Order: sequence, then structure tokens, then C-alpha cells
Amino acid sequence: MNIPQPTRFGLPSDTGAKDFGLFLPVANGGWILSSTTPVIDGSYEYNRRAALLAEAIGLDFVMSMAKFRGYGGRTDHWRTSLDSTVLMSALAAQTSRVKIWTTFHTLLQNPAVAAKMIATLDQVSHGRAGLNVVPGAFKGEFAQMGAWPDNVNHDDRYELASEWLRAVKSLWTQPSTTQRGRYFNLEDCHSDPKPVQSPRPFIVAAGMSERGMRFAIEETDAIFIGGRDDDELRATSLRAKEMAHEAGRRLRTYAMLILVIEDSDAEAEATIARFRDGFDEEAFYGMMRSYGMIDAEIGRENAFTARARTGITAPHAAGSPETITRRMTELIEHCDLDGMMLIFPDYLDGLARFGATILPALHARFGQ
Repeated sequence: MNIPQPTRFGLPSDTGAKDFGLFLPVANGGWILSSTTPVIDGSYEYNRRAALLAEAIGLDFVMSMAKFRGYGGRTDHWRTSLDSTVLMSALAAQTSRVKIWTTFHTLLQNPAVAAKMIATLDQVSHGRAGLNVVPGAFKGEFAQMGAWPDNVNHDDRYELASEWLRAVKSLWTQPSTTQRGRYFNLEDCHSDPKPVQSPRPFIVAAGMSERGMRFAIEETDAIFIGGRDDDELRATSLRAKEMAHEAGRRLRTYAMLILVIEDSDAEAEATIARFRDGFDEEAFYGMMRSYGMIDAEIGRENAFTARARTGITAPHAAGSPETITRRMTELIEHCDLDGMMLIFPDYLDGLARFGATILPALHARFGQ
């Protein structure tokens, strides 16, 4: 089978190895809805220390989300959150090697403004910038600022995002852009400086619906995927890659994973039990409300909301370093993943443990 080669962005997956990155804790509480987790305050200082550790241990990228409203509860989960691009620009000046990926919501930012911001980030980082593009959104988060278009449905948002990204890519490469569409109109629009990277910064999106996958295949370089279990994750990864191949493209698939690393499996399970004992049920219902409880536009509750009923909002692996190394290897190989984005209950302790006891074995198996 003649598989298209990926565009090269200075990542291990360019040549068939695996990418390992960090989902930065830009909002208070991290990714566990509990009052008994280590304190994550979402501050710049905490994120700076996490990013520097990620670079020091040899991770390939750090990424931040863009969040504008929290979930409430007794933990006031995600009430405090840093601006994604301002943070990443600051971290770009603090680091020298790790890739710096920021997040933009296509419903919020004009593409010409976003193109210049990302090009500036690429200059600050000396060619390490990347873009996580978010076509979807949650109504309450955007309606609070008058930015929710009631006449734009789930599939329409992907059409809007496609127009948005085509405009950004043109502004990154052309001296002038004129583009007339349903959502954006640019007339002899200029955007300089251009990004440092050639051909352009790396682009990633998340998506599980058929329309979301088509968007990622047509416009991005990688897709974050999920699943209720390993087999669903594998089916999604293989489907995304099959669709990309049919379109003459190579799409990388990434998954998220929370790592709870202890000296033994028993200690890790005790830690998970302690987190669940502090489950913030009110924050959970706040999260479910923001997701519309059941995603009516796709037609079923998604894996994220189903998993969050336990308080843990992403897939997790808990155990000794040997157990987690084995689990990550199984997931990558069974699901044909090109990389993973990692989350820790305690980023500073978790990153140090991961770098010392797990990442070297993964690099030995998958390359770097």
C-alpha cells in the first residue's frame, strides 16, 4: 500500500517514531473533579515549572487549552484559567527545544488576527509554534459573552472552521489574501511577518464525529481521538487513517492519558480511590450542563462525559512505572497511535517520575 508521507515538522512521528507531549494545567483543578487531588492552581508559575520540566525530560510538545468558564462545585473547577496564547508566548521565551502549541476557537477570533498572533508566537519560539484549532464549543461558555451563533449547528461549525483555517494558511504564505465565504470575507488582506517554519506551523484538532474527522483530514496534520475502551479507540484511529489515505493524506492520531505513577500498583490504586472519595459531584453536573448532558447533535453521550462520572475526565493509567510503561506500549501498538498527550494529578512530581522511569523505555521501544 502506498501510504502518503507526512509533512515534516521536526517531530519524532515525521519518521515513524512516537510523539509524547504535555497538556498543560492552565485551569485550576486539572482534569480530575475532586477535592482530594494535589493542588493545581492554574497559575503561570506552575505552568512555567511544568513546561521547563517537560523540556528537560525530553517531551516533544506542550499544549494549552483555551477556556472561558468553569464548572463550579465546591472546588470551583476551572474557574481560573490563563489565556492560551499569551501563556505560550511567555513559555516560548523560557524554553528552547520543546514545541509550543496554542489553542484558538474559530468562533471567537478573526482569522487575520489569529494568523498574526500565531506567526508572532512562531517568531518568539524560533519556529516551534503549533495550533490546536477548536471548531466546536459549549453554548453557555460562549453565550455569556454574546459569542454564540444560534444559527450555526454542529456541521456548520466545521464549515466555518474550514474557511477560517484556509484564510489563516493563505495569510501565512501569500503576500495578499482575498477570500469570500459564508462566514469570513478578506479583501486584499495583508499579514506579516510570516511564520518562521516552512511550510507552516503544525495544526491539530480533536474530533470523533464523521464531520470532525473529515475536517481534520482536510485541514490539519493530526487529530486527538478518544474511546470508551481500547477497541473503540483502535477503531477510531484506524478509521481516521483510512479516511486520510483515501483522501491522499497522512493524518497522525493522538490520544490523551492521565498518569498516576506510584512505587507500586497497590499505592496507585489507593491514590485513585482517594481521588474518587473527593469526587465533586456539583462540578460534574456543571460540566455535564456545559456539554449539553447528551450531545444531541452527534446523537449519543460522548466518552468524555461518560468517563467524567467517575471524576476522572480522561482515560488513565495507574500503577508502578513498569505497569504504566506496559500499558502505554499496549495502547500505542494496539490502537496504532502516533503519540500521546499526557496529564498528571501532580505535574511536578509526575513529570519527574515519568522522565526518570518511563520515558526512556518508551524512547527505546518507539524511537525519538
